[in-house]
Amino acid sequence: MSTKKIIEYRALYKSTKATTLKELKSTYRNFMKDNHPDTLQDDAERLAAEEKSKTIITAYHFLVSIAPETQVKDKVEYTNTITNSNVSDYHFEDTVLYVTFLDGSKFEYFGVPRPIYVKMVNAESPGRFGRRHIFNTYTYRSASKLVGAEV
Repeated sequence: MSTKKIIEYRALYKSTKATTLKELKSTYRNFMKDNHPDTLQDDAERLAAEEKSKTIITAYHFLVSIAPETQVKDKVEYTNTITNSNVSDYHFEDTVLYVTFLDGSKFEYFGVPRPIYVKMVNAESPGRFGRRHIFNTYTYRSASKLVGAEV
């Protein structure tokens, strides 16, 4: 998942960083009513609708995971993890930094520039570097809660 996908998903839902969960859910329901494959008789149309509905569902779940309300709801747990648990592992792919903490929590940070990642790799303490420059700076979501979901 890259920053480009975030932009695509927000464009699909005509949403912003401030879009509420209620607004996302309403848009999602309307999309699914209009694009549900079970309402179509033609096989080609049904297949196209299935693909579109998969994108709609994936985008919805992703946007919910980074929504401000979700971030606020999980803030205490998140703050506890980034403050009290050391980084056990991390890797970087296409502007996304994946971090695993010793308490078992996993987070994805979006839009992290490669030079910031390189500085983290070279830092004496990647955890301290992350707390100062990454964890409260970039859009993130919990990857721990994505068991069985597309990551």
